This record gives sequence, structure tokens and C-alpha cells, in this order.
Amino acid sequence: MRRTLIQSATVISMDDAIGDLKTGDVLVEGSRIASVRPSIDIGSGEAEIIDGTGRIVIPGLINAHMHTWQTALRGYAANWTLLEYFRRMHAGLATVFRPDDIYIATLVGALNQINCGTTTLVDWCHNNPTPDHTDAAVGGLIESGIRAAFFHGSPKPEPKPGEPHFSEIPHPRREVERLLAGPLAGRDGLVTLGLAILGPHYSTLDVAMHDFRLAREFKLIASMHQGGGPAKTPGGWEKLIEAGLVGAGINIVHGNDLPDDLLDRMVDLGVSFSVTPENEMIQGHGFPVTGRLLKRGVRPTIGIDLESVLAGDLFSAARVALSMQRALDNAETRKASGTIPATTTIPVREALRWITTEGARMLGRENQIGSLTPGKLADFVIINASDLNLFPVHDAVATVVMQTSLVNIEAVMIGGAWKKRNGRLLIEGLESKKELLAQSGRRLVQDIERQGRAA
Repeated sequence: MRRTLIQSATVISMDDAIGDLKTGDVLVEGSRIASVRPSIDIGSGEAEIIDGTGRIVIPGLINAHMHTWQTALRGYAANWTLLEYFRRMHAGLATVFRPDDIYIATLVGALNQINCGTTTLVDWCHNNPTPDHTDAAVGGLIESGIRAAFFHGSPKPEPKPGEPHFSEIPHPRREVERLLAGPLAGRDGLVTLGLAILGPHYSTLDVAMHDFRLAREFKLIASMHQGGGPAKTPGGWEKLIEAGLVGAGINIVHGNDLPDDLLDRMVDLGVSFSVTPENEMIQGHGFPVTGRLLKRGVRPTIGIDLESVLAGDLFSAARVALSMQRALDNAETRKASGTIPATTTIPVREALRWITTEGARMLGRENQIGSLTPGKLADFVIINASDLNLFPVHDAVATVVMQTSLVNIEAVMIGGAWKKRNGRLLIEGLESKKELLAQSGRRLVQDIERQGRAA
């Protein structure tokens, strides 16, 4: 069995029983973590020994929401509001994607996530008008080597004459059955299946009922956007709750405008929430629900959302969520008492939970990933804390959350296999993949511009 021992590193385990180790070792055997403690003696057995001096080891990051199919359009939508995004992306650019465009965008987008320290990606694919588009996305994820939850969605074009609106189209059972019988059959594999459904905000009540029941029947997570204009089905959530369809396994993305009473009920029922803080503020969703959740005793997960708008760095997203909520808390206290709080309302460790342990909990995989715990899968990140922008380290958690960036990600391991070493991705043909991505982006833009001129 292959063994790897990281010695003399600072270890942030995110496991309360283990805690943080100022100087500790991590032993990996095969695909799993075998031991995490101050000093590990492996005897005479063979192992790869890594000197962790000046390094910080953390659990692999979990990106809870991202539309990886938009990677070839990086920055293209940076100046769009949410309404422009609906019109120009879903009703526009999305309609000219070919399966090859989905494949290369998903592959390179997933590779960039690994490069940035993400070991588990929730890939919310809602531009898959054909099975070939879906298979291209799944193939890109598998090839990348990232751990992923492929959330199968549905496209949102403007209907042609005689066609139903997308809000009236139930999630395709046949595709779910096909994927579960094929490449995503394993429930604990490297790439697993979830559903990216419309939900009552974007579908009719009949469709919402169908989709919720479909997810429950196949025991799949059902994730849905909540927000952005008026709901398609006012009162839909209440009807779904009355039908007993809302509970653990339901994931809400955004949720900025949820009223307090409904949010209370959702929290009580075990619904999870994925916040994409930077994009929500940029495009006009509203303030993230981070603080509203914390006041109710639950934590959010954090996602990037759109690289067509912003960067794919999950550390930055966590910092934005933390900073925005601290600012809101400070303003609330100042308004009530005339001064800011006596101490910070959210410690930095909270933000690290949002992108590690909470992501694992949302996926129902908290017994497998999310912390450096013996027996869990060996998904972790090594940060070079000797780098100029991080040194000296006084508080390792603060260094990770508030100061770490892509340049500091020295190594990434997923399931006991190195995916990044010495600051470089271990992937062949990266330059050719980048060129395919660039070609795809140019063609997509040219095709949609040509359609605009023809219209």
C-alpha cells in the first residue's frame, strides 16, 4: 500500500477531537488518512517522506456551487446585472454551446479549482440540452481528477413558438436513470450525481412537486436557485413543506430575499444553504444570508458561482462572506448603540468551516471528507507559509483565511493521489487544453455576435 508521511507541519485538522497542531504529522495510507498527531513513527516500512517545515496542512476546500461550463467566458459577464445575465447568458450564449465547449470548460474549470486548493467541486451544470452535453461535462470532471458532485440541471433558453417555457418542463427522469446506470452509478465515487432543479422560484408548482419527488425517490440532493426577480410560484415553498418534501437533502443557493418565517421553517427542517457572496453582491441578488443563518444556529456553505464574472478562488469568496457579514454586524451594532461591537462577531475559523466541514455536511459526506480525520479520504492542501505574503505566522487559521492566495498553494492531494506538487499541477498537455479553451471562448462570442447582427 502506498504511504505518504508529512512531517513537522502546522496542521489545522478542523476535527474538534484533534484540534490544531503547531507541529504535527499526517500519515496517508492508500486513499485515506491513517493518522494525525504530533509525531508519527512509521518504523521500517516504505513511505514518501515530505518535510512540512514552514508549511500549513488543511483539509481540501469544498466549493459548494459553481457553473463550470462558463470557464471559457471568464470575465465576459463582469459588468452584467442578474437580469442581463439571464438574457445574455441563458437566453443567448448558452444556446450556442456544443458538447466540446462544455467538455473543455468543465475540464479546465475543474483543473483551476484543484490549482486553487479545491478538492471537492459542486458543479451545477444547467446548460445541457442533450445527453451529449451532459456526458461531455461528466467526462471533463472525471478527466480532471477532482472530487465532484455533478448536479445535473436543465437549460433555460427562450422558448420557440409552440414550445413550453422551461419553467413548465419537469426534470428528465430518463437522464437521471441513465446517469445512475452509467458513469455516476457509484454513490461514493470520485464523481457523484445530484440534481440541479428549478425549484418553486423558477418553475410551476407541478414541476416543483415532480422534481422534489424525483430527488427523494433516487435519494439525491436537490439543489435550486432561490432569488432574482419575482417567484414563478408564490407560496410554492409552503405547499412543498405541507407535502412533506422539504428537509435534509434540499439545498438552496442564494436565498437572499427569503422572509424570516420561511427561513425559520427551512432551518428547522434541515435545509442547507449555499452562499456565493461576491457574485450575489455584484449582480444584484442582495446581501448574503450568512448572518441570518448564523443567528439561527446553522452555517452556510460557500461557492464561487460564475467565473464569467469573477475569480475562482474559494479563499477570496470566504473572505468576502466574512468581511461583508462583519460589516453588517458592525453597522447594526453602531445603529443600536452608537459604537461598534466590543469584539468581532465572527472569528476567522468560522469562515474556514464554511469551505471545509460545512461543504462536506451539505453533500452528506461529513464522514468521508471535510476534515483531517483518520479514516477519512486523504483530501488536503499544503500551504507554503514561508512565502513572503504569509510570513511570519502568528495565527495559522488567520493566515489561511485572511492572507492565503493561489500563489501559496504548494500541493494538493485528492484521495491519496497528488494533483499538485511544488506549486504546479500534475497534468499533461495543459497548454493545449488552454488553447482549446481559448478557441471555444472565441467561437462562442463570435457565434452569438453573429446571431445578434442577423437579428
